[in-house]
Amino acid sequence: MQAIFGKLTLVVKDAQLRSRLFFVLGSLVVFRILAAIPIPGVDVDRLAQFFSNNQFLGLLNIFSGGGLSNLSIVLLGVGPYITASIIMQVFTILSPKLKQMYQEEGELGRKKFTQYSRLLTVPLAFIQGAAFTVLLERQGIVTSLTGFDFVVNLIIIVGGSLLLMWLGELITEFGIGNGVSLIIFAGIVASLPTQVSQLFFAFEPSQIPLYLGFVVVTLIITAAVVGITEAERPIPVTYAKRVRGNKVFGGISTYLPLRMNQAGVIPIIFAISILLFPQMIFNVLSYVQNDLINTISVKFSALLANQWFYGISYFILVFLFTYFYTAVTFDPESVATNLQKNGAFIPGVRPGQSTAIHISKILLRITLVGALFLGFIAVFPLIMQGATGIQTLAIGGTSLLIVVSVVIDLIRKIDAQVSMREY
Repeated sequence: MQAIFGKLTLVVKDAQLRSRLFFVLGSLVVFRILAAIPIPGVDVDRLAQFFSNNQFLGLLNIFSGGGLSNLSIVLLGVGPYITASIIMQVFTILSPKLKQMYQEEGELGRKKFTQYSRLLTVPLAFIQGAAFTVLLERQGIVTSLTGFDFVVNLIIIVGGSLLLMWLGELITEFGIGNGVSLIIFAGIVASLPTQVSQLFFAFEPSQIPLYLGFVVVTLIITAAVVGITEAERPIPVTYAKRVRGNKVFGGISTYLPLRMNQAGVIPIIFAISILLFPQMIFNVLSYVQNDLINTISVKFSALLANQWFYGISYFILVFLFTYFYTAVTFDPESVATNLQKNGAFIPGVRPGQSTAIHISKILLRITLVGALFLGFIAVFPLIMQGATGIQTLAIGGTSLLIVVSVVIDLIRKIDAQVSMREY
């Protein structure tokens, strides 16, 4: 306890750390102000009714940081940037040059890779913004737009999304933690009072055991998320002795930590983005004046709205994306090569290719546990919603996972900054 207070004191006293934290807080305040400024011509009553009947938009509202629920100028949030990042991650598998840039060229290569993601964000923001504007106009949520009004709204929406992307990059560079994750986190936290008030107004004395059970389950899931996020599988590593002159180097034993959940919350973000994109496209196409396109769009929209189809698809996508993202960000062959270059080896395993295979087998097994856990957390709110009939539980698990993961990551980075200053 004394150590914790000592670190908190250091955070408060250290001018650089304090300025970083204030920069994060100030940026999030700016974001919340932007999220409260609506685009022109919004029918608030129709908007509330539309959101109450569409849980997909509720999920998308998470990644807009709450800006979609009131059609603010940042209604797209960081969604286009996340989608661009997904596409670029997929391209690393298809293009060896991009993979080399991302994994082997160090900080300069990652900066180039991020710049490509930013450039790809612009056309994606225009596509998503146009689709949303058409959909909202068809629903009567936004008043009938002339060609000029449509272009103006589209420019405002795209500009808001790019502004948030820039704000997230500033938080990452001049603050503490991942800026995009913190923006999503701020949107979730800001929506908590609304969700609590909805539960309060719908409260009935007969549902007290249900609410108590929900609190207990939430605490258990939170503890499980923390446990899985922090869980590691250590692989013992020994450094061979080397003699240089009269000095002996090496001969020490350490371990290589493999996280059970290497991908963090990224697979859930990827899966929701993939599920929401066709839903949005088919909703727009359902208004096209063509019988065939209209029929196909209505059928696919109904299929995507089916709870069973949505839940199963969600679980499978989260499971697959966990393995995909782990494969992209962690290369066992590169780790094995680096160990061999530094005179290190895993006891009982030959250096080189055998080490890479050994690490891959362990990684596959522990990732299986992480992937199953993430998939269960993703669909658990749907199970709770079906069992209790409480609609506000539909996005609770995803929000909880994001919040816990972001808080753990933020605490870890603050602790790293404090430790660096202590030494």
